[in-house]
Amino acid sequence: MIRLAIAALVACTLMAGCGERAVSGFQGYAEGEYVLVAAPAAGRLEKRWVSRGQEVESGAPLFALEQENEKASRREAEGRLRNAEAKLANFAAGKRKPELDAVRAQEAQATAARELSTQQLKQQEALHSKGFLSDAGLDQAKGNYKRDIARVAETEAQIQLSRMSVGRDKEIAAAQADVETARAVLAQSDWRLAQRAVASSAKALVQDTFYSEGEWVAAGNPVVSLLPPGNIKLRFFVPETAVGALKIGQTVRAACDGCGAAIPAKISYVSRQAEYTPPVLYSREQRAKLVFLVEARSDPADATRLKPGQPLDVSLQ
Repeated sequence: MIRLAIAALVACTLMAGCGERAVSGFQGYAEGEYVLVAAPAAGRLEKRWVSRGQEVESGAPLFALEQENEKASRREAEGRLRNAEAKLANFAAGKRKPELDAVRAQEAQATAARELSTQQLKQQEALHSKGFLSDAGLDQAKGNYKRDIARVAETEAQIQLSRMSVGRDKEIAAAQADVETARAVLAQSDWRLAQRAVASSAKALVQDTFYSEGEWVAAGNPVVSLLPPGNIKLRFFVPETAVGALKIGQTVRAACDGCGAAIPAKISYVSRQAEYTPPVLYSREQRAKLVFLVEARSDPADATRLKPGQPLDVSLQ
């Protein structure tokens, strides 16, 4: 509807001037390709930093939706990550120092018992060789000696085990997988939180705003409409007798009231289908003629001199 109204204004302007001067070149108008900026999720519009007609730079904040739920989800994800990292560290680390000290004390006791049983065995062997000790007594001394040797070996193995990780390889691998999962969940939470505050992707003009602060915005509904200078293009219509000479990249010049010097542009699109001159854009000379739609783009610096819907006279260079 806005485009039709603009085109109607263009038609009125052109028709009013037909009786005074002849149109040079081809008739057309400027058109803008608007960028509709929306958030992927629904929410209440908490803040809108821009207004209609305002110029914004690239990266400037546009609007923000409520973020309480996303912030809470991020804190939860951050806590889960810390918990998973602590479990992994616990599996990968050895025993604590007090536990290791206790095992070392057991090793010292076992070593002392082994030395004592070694001396007792020697004494029992000497008594047995002189006939003062029975075979059963000697066997008991030998058994005590072997028992104490085994205890020393056991405590040494416990010390080595204490210095190693308390978890098995599969348990450590599972803990590492939990950490990676928690990190992915945290990254998702960061992304959702970032989507609640939207910034401009380029320098642009704020063409329109569709919601006020406090209103509920449905998911995917645009909040702000932007018009970057590079998104303003020229649209004009050429007769079938002239369309064959046009080429993509060919230079044209557009003139308009109040624009100053002619604006250079390059043809970016030529329609392959003919159409009758639009009823909202014609003169007495061009009425009911077959024409082809042509689009051209100028440098962003020159495009700022144009306003969408502005009538243009386009000529080939």
